[in-house]
Order: sequence, then structure tokens, then C-alpha cells
Amino acid sequence: MKSTLAFIFLFVVYSGLTQTHAVTETGDEVILYDDGSWSFLDGDLEAEDAEIPINESLFEKDKKSTFQIKSKKLDVGLSINPKEWSFTKSTDNESAEFEFQMKGEDLYGMMITEKFEIPLETLKQIALDNARSAANDIQLMKEEYRMVNGVKVLMMQIKGSIQGIKFIYFGYYYSSSMGTVQLVTYTGEGLFEEYYDKAETLLNGFEEL
Repeated sequence: MKSTLAFIFLFVVYSGLTQTHAVTETGDEVILYDDGSWSFLDGDLEAEDAEIPINESLFEKDKKSTFQIKSKKLDVGLSINPKEWSFTKSTDNESAEFEFQMKGEDLYGMMITEKFEIPLETLKQIALDNARSAANDIQLMKEEYRMVNGVKVLMMQIKGSIQGIKFIYFGYYYSSSMGTVQLVTYTGEGLFEEYYDKAETLLNGFEEL
């Protein structure tokens, strides 16, 4: 299960480089994909164009998240519960610093760091476009701004399927003058509700140092 989900995750995150923009005879901008399919650049989901709501709750790291992993690229870290989560330095892509797995379970995560600033609204569209270039049925399930350990992040839940495999991404997206972070958990769609609390607890360990 891990190898399949990890492949899907990496393919969705980094496949955006293969898409091409074009303009139709009526002036609409579209995205052309390598498989011959296409979609409107602005998207056809009203949710993507709607104003992003703000969650007034304050999200903080769990008391059991006692082990802090520090990025070597940016001044950020992630505190995890070492009894529940294992982690490794990522070897699949240079931009991804760390990979995570809930011990004995099919819940995974990855922290991707970049040394340049991208507005959160732009980062959102990049993430959706990249995901849609790999899975045409991508849907934005939920989005909102959150304050996590005093830091503003964009929370998104995205679902889709590749070759019949249904998956859900639940992640935090952060950007500042120091750079950008995509901290994303992922699992099968049928397991998402079961793992939701554990995924959110992992994400809430994110903080500036």
C-alpha cells in the first residue's frame, strides 16, 4: 500500500511540469494534459473560486508530540509523537525533506520545502493544477485558513483517483519570506475518516522556529 500511495502522491505533486496552457477560439484558457484530456484554467468548481474561510479556532501541537524534526532548508520544524510516527529523510525528490508513516498503518505524510515565497492563493492553485494534471477527477473537498502554533497556514483536503485507486490528501500550506512548505498527509479515501484525527495531530506539530 505504501509504495502505491507514495507513487501517486509524488506523481500528483510534481507532474504539473507536463501541462500546457492554450486558448480556445472563444477566448477561454484551458490546460492540455499529456493523455489528451483538458480542463478550463479557471476550473469548473465554484468552491475553487470562492473566498477562503477562516477557522477561528487555534490549533496547537499535541502534548505527546515531543520529538521535533527541524528543516535544514527553512527555519521551521515539525513535532511528532515518536511512539506513533516514524520518519526518514526523503530520497524520492530533492524538494521533499522528510517522509512520514504512522507505525503499522496506511497513513503517510511528506514535508516539502522550497526556498522561495509563493502567495498562499497561488500555492493553492499550483497544488490543484498539479493534482489535476495527474488525476482529472480531482475535487477540492475543503479549504480554510488556520492559525497553527501562531502561524497562518492554508488547510486543504483534496480527493481524486488514479487507475481506480481513490486517495485523499489532507495538508497544510505555508509561505513567508523565508520560503514555502507543503506538509501533506495522504491515505486511501476509505480510510480517511478513521485516520483524520491522527493526520490532523501530525499536521498541528508544524511551527516556525
